[in-house]
Amino acid sequence: MPPTQKPLNICLLSVHTCPLATLGGKETGGMNVYVRDLSRELVRQGHTVDVYTRSQDPCALRVSHSLGASARVIHVPAGPEELVSKEVMVEHVPDFAAWVQQFAAQHHRRYDVIHSHYWISGLVAERLREAWGGIPIVQMFHTLGHMKNQVAQAPHEFATQQRLDAESAILRFADRIVAGSPLDKAQTVWHYGADPHKIAVIPPGVDLTRFRPIGPLEAKSFIDVPPEKRMVLFVGRIEPLKGIDTLLRAMKTVAAECGGCEGLTVAIVGGDPAVPLEQMSDEMARLHRLRAELGIEEMVTFLGKRDQDLLPYYYSAAEVVVMPSHYESFGMVALEAMACGTPVIASRVGGLRFSVVHGYTGLHVPVRDADALAAAILKLFKNDPLRWQLSANSRKVAQSFGWPVITGQIVDLFRETVAGGQRQPVVAELAGTAKR
Repeated sequence: MPPTQKPLNICLLSVHTCPLATLGGKETGGMNVYVRDLSRELVRQGHTVDVYTRSQDPCALRVSHSLGASARVIHVPAGPEELVSKEVMVEHVPDFAAWVQQFAAQHHRRYDVIHSHYWISGLVAERLREAWGGIPIVQMFHTLGHMKNQVAQAPHEFATQQRLDAESAILRFADRIVAGSPLDKAQTVWHYGADPHKIAVIPPGVDLTRFRPIGPLEAKSFIDVPPEKRMVLFVGRIEPLKGIDTLLRAMKTVAAECGGCEGLTVAIVGGDPAVPLEQMSDEMARLHRLRAELGIEEMVTFLGKRDQDLLPYYYSAAEVVVMPSHYESFGMVALEAMACGTPVIASRVGGLRFSVVHGYTGLHVPVRDADALAAAILKLFKNDPLRWQLSANSRKVAQSFGWPVITGQIVDLFRETVAGGQRQPVVAELAGTAKR
């Protein structure tokens, strides 16, 4: 940070999901990683960050300093302190905003900018800006309701009209929007009529100190995978949007056609497979049934959630990471895998078109095309030189997505927005007593 520029005080809103939550759950994934790692890097670069998230556990610390000395994760008691639907969360947006105002006033905190993530946070940001004298809002959606609707296959997968209306409103009142890729920006303009001049394309980053190449034998030993196993890996939430059923169907073909692929195994990281079938989520139960129908139960293992510190070992132990998603605004798993030197096979959708460079860091396949996916997996398993070249290229490309670089771009956007004629931040009046 240049010596002439003062550090920023940043109010970061992540209402519906906590950056400290274990990954792989129903509402935990790339956004958690993004908020967590961005906050850590902002602190390293000298800024102060308060992350406000809705409390889902009454036993959790109200304030955590685990992201750094100048960062606080503040669990806001708004609504039931448990996992609830987004429809219920929205009902408590006024309570959430009021509590944040009280907390900030009580702790004499003034902010230069509000950085809101996902549409529910954007609604809170609007209320806070009004209370705090008009400080600027920089919004990132991570996913868009209209894009989810294009790939939804069941009634419960469609975005509500409330969400679509909220996203449209946020695009009007937010000062700047962060899009993860050029396509993300274009889709925001096409589907919502957003002002393209308000949208800055800044991709997510990757923690290059955590995600790094580890020798395959060392990685396999650490996670108890036999050295002779050849592993295909999926990492992500267990939901229809992720296309895991396409992967399972593809692996049935791979197993039948891959002569010389002894030890073939598929590891699926995410969800909770340990509960009885009748207690599983609908998607997890469906995938278990499909695995049995395909006769690949011995090949495919549902591992459940894994700590992020273990993920570099899984990535490094795998010969390929597969992302058969129907939609991804960017695809942070792809970046993590590439940083570990693991090629990625991904659907040619959304941000995966940009994070995975076809023929250079991995391969693209059509969405929902199990035959094409099987052919791509077979191509890499049968062509070691190609896989090694993609691995080397992946490590090289991932270096340009390190969080110090990406955070620098975000800070530049903050400063540009703050300097754009916004009123100076003020401390909110103490309207009540905030719960510590």
